[in-house]
Parts: sequence; C-alpha cells; structure tokens
Amino acid sequence: MTINANTKISAILKHNPDALEAIVSISPKFNKLRNPLLRKLMASRTTISMASKIGGCSVNDFFEKLQPLGFGIDKLVKPDTLIQSVPRPEFMKNMTPENTSELDVRALLDEGKDPFNLIREKTNQLHPNQILKLINSFEPLPLIQILEKQGFQSYTEIINDNLVHTYFSKSDKVISNAAEPQINKSTDDWDTILHRYKEKLKIIDVRELEMPLPMLTILDELDKLPDDLALYVYHKRIPVFLLPELQERKFDYRIKEISESEVHLLIFKA
Repeated sequence: MTINANTKISAILKHNPDALEAIVSISPKFNKLRNPLLRKLMASRTTISMASKIGGCSVNDFFEKLQPLGFGIDKLVKPDTLIQSVPRPEFMKNMTPENTSELDVRALLDEGKDPFNLIREKTNQLHPNQILKLINSFEPLPLIQILEKQGFQSYTEIINDNLVHTYFSKSDKVISNAAEPQINKSTDDWDTILHRYKEKLKIIDVRELEMPLPMLTILDELDKLPDDLALYVYHKRIPVFLLPELQERKFDYRIKEISESEVHLLIFKA
C-alpha cells in the first residue's frame, strides 16, 4: 500500500494492524487509538496530515515509522490545509458573520454539566438559513443524529484533538414541535425488572470515560447483547442523547438516580 499525507489512518490500520503501535510510538497523544471505540471514531476521520497536527509531529515522522512495515511512500502529494470528513454542504457556502451565532460548551463540559438543553434552546431559536456554530472538544455525534432526524443540516470541522466546530442549519424541512427525548424516571418496577434479569446482567461502568465515549460504549455493548440479557450501566448523569437511540433500537430502560453524580441504568429489550 502506498500512503501519502492525505491517507486516512483507518486505511493504514486496515491494511496492517501492526501500524497501530508504530503510530502510537510517534506521540503520547496517539495513545487514545488503543481504545477500540475511539479508534473507530477518530481513525476514519483523520489523515496523516491531520494526525501530525494533533500529535505535534511531522508527516515525515509517520513515513519513517510506517515504511519499515512495508508501506510505500508518496511525498509528492500536498497535504490538505484543512481535513474534512465530508465535502462542505451548500448551507456552509452562505455562512456570514451576520447569520451565524456561536455557542462554546467546553466550560460546561469541564464542570461536568450537560449542555443538551442549552444547545436545543439555541437550535430551536434558529430561523431558516441561520447557522449555529457549536464549539466543542469532540464531535457531538449523538446530538448530530438527533437534530438530523428532525431535519437539521450539520457539518463538522475537526480542528485538533481538543477543538471541534460543528455547524447546524435549520432547513425548511425541520420537523416543527419535534418531540424532545422523554426521560422515564420511574423506579416503581426497578426491583421487579432487576429480579427478572437476575444472573442475566452485563455490567459496565462508563463514569470515568470522556465524552462521547459513554454513549458509544453503551451502544457498542447493546449491539452485542443477547436478547435474554440486560445491560446494567453505572453512569454519572442521565444520558439524554442516548434515550432516543434506545427507543429507535427497540430497547426499554429504567433510570435510578443514586446521587447528583451517579446514575444507574437498566437497559433491556422492549
């Protein structure tokens, strides 16, 4: 396989899995790639050029590590100045300072707060052809899924590993009065359901994972969960983004709030 500055990391790892350790050895910032879910999320969206900016290294550092593994090197291809996962949509071409508002949620996330309600308030206030620029430390995939199902358009720019800009535009196809995720906080039958799945629980703890890994981890576990088992999740907050996905995938759930910083979820086939 011949690689250049614009080759996706996912293509490299697919061609030769041994490339993972070679890439990780380039910079400590690439240790995240050892996590399968983060690797799946990041590698498919990141090229060598982009990764070199994230890792504080050069494109040639990648070439030097990968060439001994049998990769051919094409140094003549010019790196993209800004790496995008998809072409810029039409609404981005009409973006101006006048029709764009910004919302930076990084401080809220650092405080352990969920910015979902604030983001929804801002998107609900958008008029057609207006744009919300969401400034975040990761690509908010769950939010994108929710809003796109309601007719919003979106576009993401990954600036570096700690800075992501996601743009939302309200088209004329937006579903008016779209239902917000309904949170079922009832614990009346918690013990009954827990007893039903006694000795048939898969237990995971996502409290220490960085966003958006909690949701991605839960969905990954549900993809592998046998129908007769339930997933018991230790979480630090009610995962609002997750609830519509559970309903769409035909899962039911119960939520038990233990404290302000601990929530237990019981997820099972509806």
